[in-house]
Amino acid sequence: MPEVWPGDPYPLGATWDGVGTNFSVFSSVARRVELCLFEPGPGRSKKLKETRLALPEVDGYCWHGYVYGIGPGTRYGFRVDGPYDPVHGVRCNPHKLLLDPYAKAVDGDVKWNKAVYAYELSSGDDRTRNDDDSAPYMPKSIIADSHFDWGHDRPPRTQWHKTIIYETHVKGLTATHPAVPPELQGTYAGVAHPATIEYLTRLGVTAIELMPIHQFIDDHRLVDMKLHNYWGYNSICFMAPHNGYASRRGPEVVNEFKAMVRTLHDAGLEVILDVVYNHTAEGNHLGPILSFRGLDNARYYRLTPENPRFYWDTTGTGNTLNMREPHVLQLIMDSLRYWVLEMHVDGFRFDLAATLARQFFEVDRLSTFFDLIQQDPVISQVKLIAEPWDVGEGGYQVGNFPPLWSEWNGQYRDSMRDYWRVNAGDLGELAERLTGSSDLYEFTGRRPSASINFVTAHDGFPLADLVSYNDKHNDANGEGNRDGTDDNRSWNCGVEGPTDDPDINELRQRQVRNFLATLLLSQGVPMLLGGDELGRTQQGNNNAYCQDNHVSWYDWAGLDSELWEFTRSLIALRRAHPVFSRRRFFQGRPVRGRGRDGLKDIAWFKPDGDEMGDTDWDTGYARSLGVFFNGQALPDVDRHGQPVRDDSFYLLFNAWDQPLDFVLPAAMGSRSWDVALDTGGPPSGDSYTAGDKVPLKGRHLVLLHSR
Repeated sequence: MPEVWPGDPYPLGATWDGVGTNFSVFSSVARRVELCLFEPGPGRSKKLKETRLALPEVDGYCWHGYVYGIGPGTRYGFRVDGPYDPVHGVRCNPHKLLLDPYAKAVDGDVKWNKAVYAYELSSGDDRTRNDDDSAPYMPKSIIADSHFDWGHDRPPRTQWHKTIIYETHVKGLTATHPAVPPELQGTYAGVAHPATIEYLTRLGVTAIELMPIHQFIDDHRLVDMKLHNYWGYNSICFMAPHNGYASRRGPEVVNEFKAMVRTLHDAGLEVILDVVYNHTAEGNHLGPILSFRGLDNARYYRLTPENPRFYWDTTGTGNTLNMREPHVLQLIMDSLRYWVLEMHVDGFRFDLAATLARQFFEVDRLSTFFDLIQQDPVISQVKLIAEPWDVGEGGYQVGNFPPLWSEWNGQYRDSMRDYWRVNAGDLGELAERLTGSSDLYEFTGRRPSASINFVTAHDGFPLADLVSYNDKHNDANGEGNRDGTDDNRSWNCGVEGPTDDPDINELRQRQVRNFLATLLLSQGVPMLLGGDELGRTQQGNNNAYCQDNHVSWYDWAGLDSELWEFTRSLIALRRAHPVFSRRRFFQGRPVRGRGRDGLKDIAWFKPDGDEMGDTDWDTGYARSLGVFFNGQALPDVDRHGQPVRDDSFYLLFNAWDQPLDFVLPAAMGSRSWDVALDTGGPPSGDSYTAGDKVPLKGRHLVLLHSR
């Protein structure tokens, strides 16, 4: 039996010092906490041998002890003896093995059995205690070794206004990639494979945003349906890389993740993590007991004040983490710092971030969480992106986050979809979103980079489906097509789903290019949904969260090479011309001391070449306009204080379904204009001057370039 010494209350979790390991775990309701150590049983037995050691000390509700001779690779967990009284919000049960909230690695998965529930599952009543031992069915925490040779790793630190984000999934990206060895497909090592790196760098993106990689759980319901939680928004350990994405199980998962980050950094790519701190995998009052619930239910979760048996849920998942509790805030901040300092990631996208702002019931921009972020010398210096909504009352908070934050701009998504679909949106809304959404962000002192622009994301249709389906087709999810949003703002171009009609297919291809061009030529930070550049389809499924199969994975064999080349050249165009990635908002007037032509930094024109007037913006039937970007009127300077200058561009939009000739405005001078981009096909090579007519098809975008 190992000897347990008092140890220290801090740091929380399992900390190996080269000789032994200190263990510390928080619980304000425990009467006794046992550390459970696991090792292989005798002979060929697959059953693990468990050794239980009572943690001898408690300081500030942190139970702790030091075990000599225990080190990396050791499997462990906790058991908490305390009150089980769900009516009053406490759910301790010493017969349930609990994962360490601070575990750096996790071994195994939940094997769904009635024992992982703290109540009698057959009764459906969580007030009836179940004392079956859950250890045989639970994953185990692993002591990890923090040593890793980072070499000369340096974060790319791409400036916000130069950032181009690529949202993708660790498994889906390489699950079928023909150049990635089978044993590495769908893993962190697969993302770091030279073929993947070459693909991303050739495409030209600057940051890869990974869907959740914190250790997560496959829901009991999905497993019973032979499905999986593919997206991973079901976290249980906020410091452990998900073991299902590792090419090798066990503690090696940590170093495999680090090696992936180091390789991406070597290629100049930043790593942004999609993090889920708003809820956990334990669900509502009828959910399993895996970690937090058994440690200290009322401290970790928000309970309904009038009946603490139930959970206050603003996430739609059954529970919400308690952002009023200092130990919850400490866990989140410790997790964020760990991923930056130890794992070298470059930023975070916070899922349902409005929930993190609910210090009481309303969303509070000045909540403690944001105060902690603001003053933290580590977290305040990385990229911070909010998904600025949740499902609670008043949860839609686009534009309301503090100055350090950028936001997924849901209004950009909706406006651009409305503009290009059959029921086109108004021109004023198009103009606001195209120029960085100053109406949402400028009043808080933020810049265009506060707007993360996107047309598609993991949640909803991919781009190929956005132009091919009017309605969702989610039957494969097993919920009778009731799941997923009905507000797709999509247009199938005349036929639902695949068609052999060449005219409809040509229109769909043009619409895809229209969306991509609008996204990459807008002010703000563009986010491309991974696979859209290849023509990836989900066959009309707009909620593929449980489709860990070819519905969600990249179809490398069926990629659209012409679309990929169009996207690559479009990204290259944006990166080469700072006029499309300004650091400051447009002023709409000549910029003092900038440019020699006296022209405005931006100007808007009707198809007849006349400048837009106030009444023109309110014309309900208007679907077309031209936008002049003055490259000689940029307000920016480079890192050496030198003025930034660029060529000028004229961007022509025609969302009308009929062809239309655009007259080049005389107000832009007598310069010559060449076709730089044409969503209807390869650039024509034609040149134009003031007064010339530029022909556009129906639903068509053309970009003219003047050097």
